[in-house]
Amino acid sequence: MKARLLARGWMLAVLLAGVLAAAPAPDEYREARQAMVTLQLQARGISDARVLAAMAGVPRHRFVAPDLAPLAYGDHPLPIGEGQTISQPYIVALMTEWAEMKPGNKVLEVGTGSGYQAAVLSEITDRVFTIELLPNLAREAAARLQELGYTRVRVRSGDGYQGWPEEAPFDAILVTAAAPRVPPALAEQLKEGGRLVIPLGEPGRAQDLVRLRKVQGKLKEEERLPVRFVPLVRPPAPKPAR
Repeated sequence: MKARLLARGWMLAVLLAGVLAAAPAPDEYREARQAMVTLQLQARGISDARVLAAMAGVPRHRFVAPDLAPLAYGDHPLPIGEGQTISQPYIVALMTEWAEMKPGNKVLEVGTGSGYQAAVLSEITDRVFTIELLPNLAREAAARLQELGYTRVRVRSGDGYQGWPEEAPFDAILVTAAAPRVPPALAEQLKEGGRLVIPLGEPGRAQDLVRLRKVQGKLKEEERLPVRFVPLVRPPAPKPAR
């Protein structure tokens, strides 16, 4: 009898250990994320329920270096390496709201960075395509998105000025770095009635985040807000053959 009780106790201990191992780790940043949504987003006028739910759900602290995780939900951008940044939460939410995304919409993001904006978009639609010029950032973002379960986001390393022509047209295009003017390829790849959200301005000068809508084949400006983004760069030109 004693041996049988010991065996049962051992089995229960093993089962309990398995349950604890399988249980998800507690989200220590959940309250900080909810405070971000309430104080930074809703207080500034972000009202789209899908956007607010996406921002409340995506673990922003997983998209920055571990030593910056305690700062992830602050009202500011953060460095992600290679001279790039993750935008402040309000700007991410505003760009997402301006894009007017709905489930089933196809969206292109130019400037993957850490993958955070793509993750937010994928909470609303499963048709997310994102391009990053810097190969290291693209690889890291793709791995991070896979690890966190955002498996339907497609990541490409390449020239964002050229868009993703084989997947066009897009219901919305978001550009997360500033360009002097709208790249023609992006305007062409936008669906009629589609929304293009892009910061426009020369490096080191005033920039404006602009929302444009394609109406009868032309881009019509609808919204504008002063911002500051890193520049949208292009691959270096190939050296002439000698």
